Amino acid sequence: MTTTLITGANKGIGFETAKQLVELGHTVYIGARDTERGEKAAADIGARFVQLDVTDDASVSSALARIGSDEGSLGVLVNNAGILANEALDGPAALRAFDVNAVGFVRVTEAALPLLRKSANPTVVTVSSSMGSFWAVTNPDRAEYRMPLALYAASKAAATMLTVQYAKANPGIKFNAVEPGTTATDMTAAFGIGRSAQDSAKVVVRLATLGVDGPTGTLQDESGVLAW
Repeated sequence: MTTTLITGANKGIGFETAKQLVELGHTVYIGARDTERGEKAAADIGARFVQLDVTDDASVSSALARIGSDEGSLGVLVNNAGILANEALDGPAALRAFDVNAVGFVRVTEAALPLLRKSANPTVVTVSSSMGSFWAVTNPDRAEYRMPLALYAASKAAATMLTVQYAKANPGIKFNAVEPGTTATDMTAAFGIGRSAQDSAKVVVRLATLGVDGPTGTLQDESGVLAW
């Protein structure tokens, strides 16, 4: 049985991804900052909860230590936690956006690597965004061209680059970034756009369930590899 950790998984795409992977037979750990919400989400779908704040080194270390103690290895890591950072541009806002969307990826991935290396088919999925694609945001034919989300775009570009670099440094582990599609979540509520989180989670699940010969070092959406 595959053990999977999903960060920021008590709601939205993370929760729906957890639900679908539980249905596929994975032992899923829902990582969430809030214990009450996380425990409820896990109980609702037959997953397990682990307290995890991607901006807190001690929280991350404790979460992975718990999974290591309980399971011995980790087959799939989904770096899903993220924030929109749609606020006034200043230093603190920038630090917060990068801390969650990019540095959080490093914290969790570094803590998870020893457990991933014990798995037969280790896979890491970064829930990134086409807003972090230089190609998309400079293409007048794309919706991203007209969305001025500077901190979100820059931090997601960083997350995708980190994914590619981790793939190069760890040839035995598949690392891929994914644009799950514009989704109606708390994050996008102000825009009033997006499809169901259930539909977008299917894109994440596809990359989380790759075979041993699956791709690595890519940014993909539901149509395949995305330029960036």
